[in-house]
Amino acid sequence: MRIGELADQAGVSTRALRYYEEQSLLSPRRTSGGHRFYPETAVDRVKLIQELYTAGLGSRLIAELLPAIDARSVGPELLDRLLHERTRITTQVDELQAAGQRLDVLIGLATYPDTEPCPASLDGDLADTAGRKTHRRCRP
Repeated sequence: MRIGELADQAGVSTRALRYYEEQSLLSPRRTSGGHRFYPETAVDRVKLIQELYTAGLGSRLIAELLPAIDARSVGPELLDRLLHERTRITTQVDELQAAGQRLDVLIGLATYPDTEPCPASLDGDLADTAGRKTHRRCRP
């Protein structure tokens, strides 16, 4: 199939497919006229690449990981890198959850009027509101 057909079937842009090729994630055959030609299996490959990007992996790691996935064998070095990536992503998730809790405190402070003073720290207020729906608006 041609690049436009693959893009349509995989739900990505042709630009993304060209980028995947530049990153050695896809290897289309070329016609005598220089046009890219992809096998039907490329649709699943592109979807896998998208899932790996969504999982937070970079193109270099994905390029190393794809042959291991094809071989159904991940060596110890690659496994260590994947474990490191999982730790990095878990840390990011924790940081985003804490940021969301801080926003909840701010929303609560703006939503429910009261005469309490403003908190010195949103983190300190998190402990007060973690298990309760009581939020307060602060006075300056």
